[in-house]
Amino acid sequence: MLLLALFAVGAQAQLKNNKYHEPIKVAKKWKKYNPGDVIFRDESPESGGSKIFHNIIPEPTPYIQENALRVLQTLYRSPKDKNVPKLNRIIYTLKEYDGVSEKYGHGDHVGIRYSTKWIERSFAGNDTMKLDYETRGVLYHELTHAYQLEPKNCGEYSDGGEYWCFIEGMADAVRLACGCFEQDFQSKDRPRAETWRKGYRVAGYFLWWIQQTKDKNFLRKFNRSAAELDTWSWDAAMKHVLGDKPENGVEALWEEYRKAIGEK
Repeated sequence: MLLLALFAVGAQAQLKNNKYHEPIKVAKKWKKYNPGDVIFRDESPESGGSKIFHNIIPEPTPYIQENALRVLQTLYRSPKDKNVPKLNRIIYTLKEYDGVSEKYGHGDHVGIRYSTKWIERSFAGNDTMKLDYETRGVLYHELTHAYQLEPKNCGEYSDGGEYWCFIEGMADAVRLACGCFEQDFQSKDRPRAETWRKGYRVAGYFLWWIQQTKDKNFLRKFNRSAAELDTWSWDAAMKHVLGDKPENGVEALWEEYRKAIGEK
């Protein structure tokens, strides 16, 4: 027990003193907002990953709620935004399975599963900072799925489609904006690809570049376009946010992006 206590204290001290891994600040206007009640479950308490998680994150409920606020403030301007979804309950479950994490459910009740096997893998080298960084990053991705708006009349969730690419691209863009991917376009975190349609980090870095170079509120506006456009598409959403000009079409922006980061 003494060893575990010392381990937990040491982990918290390392996290506090490492600026790169320090979470972004929660804006004052979001601090009192209730992102949803958290129900924490551990279905694999005997697993090594479960023990590691509890040592590093002894109070998961406030940890999840605070990180949820970081996601919300990245997607919405303020709690008064009429589009902010009201989430009543978040069920967060540790479970031993092959994979990383997944969000399930819809509407005002959602669940997130986090793999204890992935926790063990992420803790290679006993690096507490790396594990906190990865755990927050995965949480940002899944919570984005819980809070993001869903575009209309642009297909269904299937690989390569406009809807799918929006859902997964935004989740990784939010993770990136919250600081849990390297914010460097030459980083190994950014996959190389010929098209933004690959989704996930490919689309995520593309969206974040637009926020850095075109509009500092782009992610919020791009998310909001899902509510504002009756027939949504990447091209229509880009022009809706940035202006209806040829250079603001998605393919034109993608080409500009690739040239700017040195891929063309």
